[in-house]
Amino acid sequence: MVADLRHHDSVFWRRAIRFGATYGPDAFVRWSPPLFGLAFAAALPEKRRVVRENLRRALGDRGVVEETLDVARVFTNYASCLTESFLAVTERGDGLITTCKDDEHYVQAMQEGRGVIVATAHTGGWQQAGQLLRAVHHADVVVVMRRERDQRAQALQDAVRDRGGIRLLHIGDDPIDALQLLQHLRKGGVVAVQMDRLPNGMRGRAVDLFGHPWQVPDGPLQLAAISGAPLVPVFTRRVGFMEYEVHVAPAVRVPRRPTPADLDLAAGALAREMEKFVVANATQWFHFE
Repeated sequence: MVADLRHHDSVFWRRAIRFGATYGPDAFVRWSPPLFGLAFAAALPEKRRVVRENLRRALGDRGVVEETLDVARVFTNYASCLTESFLAVTERGDGLITTCKDDEHYVQAMQEGRGVIVATAHTGGWQQAGQLLRAVHHADVVVVMRRERDQRAQALQDAVRDRGGIRLLHIGDDPIDALQLLQHLRKGGVVAVQMDRLPNGMRGRAVDLFGHPWQVPDGPLQLAAISGAPLVPVFTRRVGFMEYEVHVAPAVRVPRRPTPADLDLAAGALAREMEKFVVANATQWFHFE
């Protein structure tokens, strides 16, 4: 129990959020998440340090006051997005409001008939990214995620996503999972992957992000080569209570028999799109590691 209290991603806090989103008064549900976000920021100095470093990567050195306020905004935005991911599948009637920007890039990629690999990141609303795509395009989405530190918290969050009609595949499961993803793409489905974290044991590909060395997962690039599916960078941001924007960038394509240089080129293109979005929305990048 004490250990759960020390971790922002523990099952204890997920259950508390779910309970509040389900049974809390409307005003509490709407306005309390930022307060909890600030409490986590105060209690987790190591996470504050990581967030500060990420902000400096994206935005450079700034004044202490401005930087401190942005650190706080990262935590408050995260708390609001996490709460609304639970709220969206309750019986309260608060549905997600979604607006797509530059949606023609996704539509054109889907029209190729090879499925689409959505390359996304842990930005505002990433918990609902598959749900948002499903709502706008009726897409058949499989979300590929790494295993969480707390398996109980993972099971609880998975149940929430399942209620939203999203199928999940956790990295580290049976190797045959890659074949399942390939079959899903060949049926015209969507595979959503997160490119801003490299899970333990997964091969990475070096890129430049904010002028610093970074690693993106190599698996989605190899999947794009085998399947012929275009990689479409898609990033989400929260703009208000239960209101999100989905930003779609031009597709990145990988040759069927790529050279290392081809893979590096594709990885770099994805990194540039992620960098562009994060610079514009730095307080909605939830990279706490």
